[in-house]
Amino acid sequence: MANQLRKHLKFSWKNRWRIFVERKRLKHLGKDVFIDKNVELQRFPKNISVDNNAVLKEGCRICACNETATVSIGENTTVGFHTFIFASKKISIGDNCLIAPFVYVVDSDHSSKKGTLINQQGNVTAEVSIGNDVWIGTGAKILKGTIIEDGAIIAAGAIVSGHVKSNEIYGGIPAKKISERK
Repeated sequence: MANQLRKHLKFSWKNRWRIFVERKRLKHLGKDVFIDKNVELQRFPKNISVDNNAVLKEGCRICACNETATVSIGENTTVGFHTFIFASKKISIGDNCLIAPFVYVVDSDHSSKKGTLINQQGNVTAEVSIGNDVWIGTGAKILKGTIIEDGAIIAAGAIVSGHVKSNEIYGGIPAKKISERK
């Protein structure tokens, strides 16, 4: 069965042009990828991979923030409107994921040691791994070091830091297990 969203995408000449341009900039851009208007692939696009049939909706921002940072987005994954994915080290998102609008995924945090000006301190990084068949609800925040295993669901507005096991449903601030998929 075809993805409900993909059935309604319009592959206009503008989208085909965006694909043509981004294919030269990215590490990998799979077949039949849809890149909506105002999508930004920032700083080090050669470190960003987007696999077959992925959908990047309007206004999303994907940033490999330095020359060693990587971002990978799996097959048939949808990244929703105005979602931000910012990697200072590594963010990997599996296949067949649904990432709703206004989600924030980040693999770093700012250091906050006493006695040093905050704007002169560096980042603390830890990779983020999102498995296959994961659904992340609107406005959720996925923080550094988070591992979300296959089949998990993250409720809208949740702030996730830590390990979410397969097929578990997490929600709240901070996010905690509220149920399991049946």
